[in-house]
Amino acid sequence: MANFSVGGREPRPASPFLIAEIGTGHGGDLSKALELVAAAAEAGADCAKFQCVFAEEIIHPRTGLVPLPGGATPLFEVFRRLERGTDFYASLKEATEARGLLFLCTPFGERSAALLRDIGVGAMKVASPELNHLPLLRQLAGYRLPTLLSSGVSTLADIETALAFFAPGQAALLHCVTAYPAPPEDYNLRLLGHLAALLGVAVGVSDHSLDPLLVPALALGEGAALVEKHICLSRKDPGLDDPIALDPADFARLRRGLGEIAALEPKEARARLASEYGAARVEAVLGSGRKFLAPSEAANYGRTNRSIHALRDIAEGEILDAANLALLRTEKVLGPGLPPRDWEAVIGRRAGRRIVSGEGLVWEDVGART
Repeated sequence: MANFSVGGREPRPASPFLIAEIGTGHGGDLSKALELVAAAAEAGADCAKFQCVFAEEIIHPRTGLVPLPGGATPLFEVFRRLERGTDFYASLKEATEARGLLFLCTPFGERSAALLRDIGVGAMKVASPELNHLPLLRQLAGYRLPTLLSSGVSTLADIETALAFFAPGQAALLHCVTAYPAPPEDYNLRLLGHLAALLGVAVGVSDHSLDPLLVPALALGEGAALVEKHICLSRKDPGLDDPIALDPADFARLRRGLGEIAALEPKEARARLASEYGAARVEAVLGSGRKFLAPSEAANYGRTNRSIHALRDIAEGEILDAANLALLRTEKVLGPGLPPRDWEAVIGRRAGRRIVSGEGLVWEDVGART
């Protein structure tokens, strides 16, 4: 395994570093956030992870309704209601560390990344949709902190491009399927060892499936050093990810189950899981080991991850720049735009035609350079 340290220790497959993904499940309520931290600690997590949300860093106001586990959601408005300042995240960090857990939080742009740096976080986390957010990756790499990269809705080329920003040993990769919930059979866990060998990084799994143990336990046998799973107080709570999260009892079951599996020889562990879940299902979850977009996430490629969008209406002939363009998630209503790698090729050119606010920028929108 590549050298990688998070939370002051190098994770090993025999003792996976277990991340409780709280995300925005607190709803902006500090007291509920602290209750979730306590639940994560008592359930055996090594880390409590949050999301630092500023709506305009993520999506356009015209994004519309986004299908989520809890139903169609006006996501921009929800993100706006979840915005909190430095004191909120500093309090979360202090409470998390007082419980003996690593505090981890996902930034989505320059503002949130700088906020986390300023409160003195010890590590960073990049969500799958931001794996192609090249300016954010460059910023985070410059902080020289251990950084976890989730790799849902991505190609091998996307992963290689993202890792190239980071120094050797600075980044680790969490294999992920960007679907909520994700079918366990889409996880293709044999890929983990191939990614570790090919890319020279520590690997783990970020699991959005509903079963507490199946995907993480099988991932352990394929070399996973880190496991991330959502936690909630109840799946009936109103958090964006609560319907697919584990309640504290199931999260504790996950911790115990990983310990039991880790204590077995690999063949014995595989046989135990095959006995519990069925040999055919275990084989389906392990998959072929080839890298491809999982069936449940393939339609999200180019929409869930970042592309170039118009921040406002842009008139024909207007110069394209950072004042009228941004790298945003498209989601389901707006049209996707050019990928972030084309940003420099676009900036400074004139709009070849009128571009509607929120829509993705395509080459037909791009005119001559000034």
